Amino acid sequence: MKRVIASVFYAAALWVAGPVLGQGASGVVVELYTSQGCSSCPPADDYLMELAQEPGIIALALHVDYWDYIGWKDKFGSADFANRQRAYAHAVGSTTIYTPQMIVAGVDMVEGSDPDRVSGNIRRHQSADAMVVLQLMRKGGKLAIRATPVTRIDQRLVVQLVRYRPHESVAIKHGENAGRTIDYANIVTSWTRIGDWDGQGELDMSVPVQGSDAVVVIVQAEGPGMIYAASVLR
Repeated sequence: MKRVIASVFYAAALWVAGPVLGQGASGVVVELYTSQGCSSCPPADDYLMELAQEPGIIALALHVDYWDYIGWKDKFGSADFANRQRAYAHAVGSTTIYTPQMIVAGVDMVEGSDPDRVSGNIRRHQSADAMVVLQLMRKGGKLAIRATPVTRIDQRLVVQLVRYRPHESVAIKHGENAGRTIDYANIVTSWTRIGDWDGQGELDMSVPVQGSDAVVVIVQAEGPGMIYAASVLR
């Protein structure tokens, strides 16, 4: 209990004392499940790069590992990201996962690269009333997180910390994309559950953050399900 209280007091202090590096920018989260070993993925990778430049969108590339056996090991691939995709499928009663797949705001699942459908889903979520106001401030090696409910929330929410690198080019030498050099945007390097929140009062917490990679905080229903709020510090 003493550690929890100290964390809350430290988070509150960050808001009022000393300079901060920046405030978070909110946005609609678009998750792309992709693989360097998938010949159908490059158009989706290119589209995510476009989305990464748009204000009000938090575009994240999660590279999976389940295509590594066909001739090329994805250098960004992670079993954790494949398991997150499986959890999404399980939440809607499916046992099938595939690449490329885009998931908008935790609820809209789009097969392949379909810019019209994805952009329509993004606009719908951008025009919806906010249910949670999420603010971030960073000072040194600490990130302060404040979430405030705007409307009644009747389910438990998960607070997650995501780190990503903004860009990298990869020369692929084997597999379905052999001979291609592909640019990747917003490559997720870690996705960590850092807390739970009942959504019934203001959340104040702080977590350590190291390095210069961008920081994203996502407040999401269990499942995984709907994303109630997301904010990024680049």
